[in-house]
Amino acid sequence: MRIHGIGIDVVEVERIGSSMAEFGERFAVKIFTERERAYCDAQKRPEIHYAARFAAKEAIAKAFGTGIGKELGWLDMEITRKDSGEPSLLLSGAGKAYAEANGIAEVKISLSHAHHYAAANAVALGGDQVSK
Repeated sequence: MRIHGIGIDVVEVERIGSSMAEFGERFAVKIFTERERAYCDAQKRPEIHYAARFAAKEAIAKAFGTGIGKELGWLDMEITRKDSGEPSLLLSGAGKAYAEANGIAEVKISLSHAHHYAAANAVALGGDQVSK
């Protein structure tokens, strides 16, 4: 497999918590899918889990080389969990179309969080060619 790109992001948990408090549902609905919101809201400290998913989406956008915008929107990415607990990415819409057009077959992600910070990294993997 070739590496299309890698990305990393670190988010202050308080920043996400403040945005949630200030903008409420409007912020959450713009950034997170319904399943992501349900998962985060069910946790003891939802803001940590929201922050980790926010960081993951930023890291994925960096790995794609697109940023968040026309080719990859916030809701085109859904951070899910496999039965093992491993985080996983589900792409839809423009994000799925971009991945298919650019030969991105898989995106590996890793999430981490502590009291004040959440971090994520992403590696976008493509076909069997070695990247230049």
